[in-house]
Amino acid sequence: MPAAKNPNPTPELPTRRTSFLASGLGIALFSSAVFGLSGSFAKSLLETGWSPGAAVTARLTGAALILAVPAGYALKGRWHQLLDNWLTIVLFGLIGVAACQLFYFNAVARLSVGVALLLEYLAPVIIVLWLWAASRRRPTALTAGGTLLSLAGLVLVLDLTGAVKVDLVGVLWGMAAAVCLAIYFFITAKENDALPPIVLASGGLMVGAAVMWLAAATGLLPMAFSTADTKLGSWITPWWVSLAGLVVLATVLAYVSGIMAARALGSKVASFVSLTEVLFAVVWAWLLLGELPGAIQLLGGVLIVGGVILVRLDELRRAAAGTGGGAAPQAASPLEHANDVEPVP
Repeated sequence: MPAAKNPNPTPELPTRRTSFLASGLGIALFSSAVFGLSGSFAKSLLETGWSPGAAVTARLTGAALILAVPAGYALKGRWHQLLDNWLTIVLFGLIGVAACQLFYFNAVARLSVGVALLLEYLAPVIIVLWLWAASRRRPTALTAGGTLLSLAGLVLVLDLTGAVKVDLVGVLWGMAAAVCLAIYFFITAKENDALPPIVLASGGLMVGAAVMWLAAATGLLPMAFSTADTKLGSWITPWWVSLAGLVVLATVLAYVSGIMAARALGSKVASFVSLTEVLFAVVWAWLLLGELPGAIQLLGGVLIVGGVILVRLDELRRAAAGTGGGAAPQAASPLEHANDVEPVP
């Protein structure tokens, strides 16, 4: 006698998948929100006398110590993975962590948090221009349109003819951070299943912290700390509150939640959601520092983010064309893996 058919064979699968994606979206938004806090916490320290180098060093050291435990657990005794991937870890720590953060914090010291972050988010445009120059192949209309849109947004953010005076040195620091972020994307674009993302994050933070301490010891990097109270919104808080927020919220929780989001949503979708970091950073800077870019700069920010979205949409379209319909798969672009391990802005 045949077994009775299940009247409801697979109703749970779509529901579970939808729930998984929904939870992943929530985690991704949380990650963007806490990543967006970094500029506000850092600036509250800088305004009391901390140097950008000191803020970066304290952030990297604290986060590296905290993440060392889960990273060691993720390795599960496979220490050879560190030796096999030492170059990736060192480059990630030098450029994607230490240099990127130092340049961004130098920009924050001279510009509003929102403007500094918008400049850093020009990294995808830099990648497009570099690939265009290196390959001599003209980008597609969608990518070219997104690039031009972002460049137009940059002109508005700088507000060259308006009443808002933008610090040129701060702009250069912000652009340097964007270049480092673009290099970071190239470093992490290659698929590497042998190295867990949290191990790469922890290893990069350790390398970055070591480089910063070495630069400070040799006198190459000015170090200035302060125990003066910091101001966050209407609250006067001890200095360690801002530092703890920078380390625990804007680094450790941001990294862990970013990795969780990338695994739940996939790196492409998660990288789209990570664009909300700009919005969160502007809102946090407004609430905690009383900073708000001018209307023309906000419009420029919309154009920059819109241009990045167009570029990434083109990445998705080309990836789908390369893997579907029997077409030969295309090589991965740096932007396709932009959120496998999120950079710390």
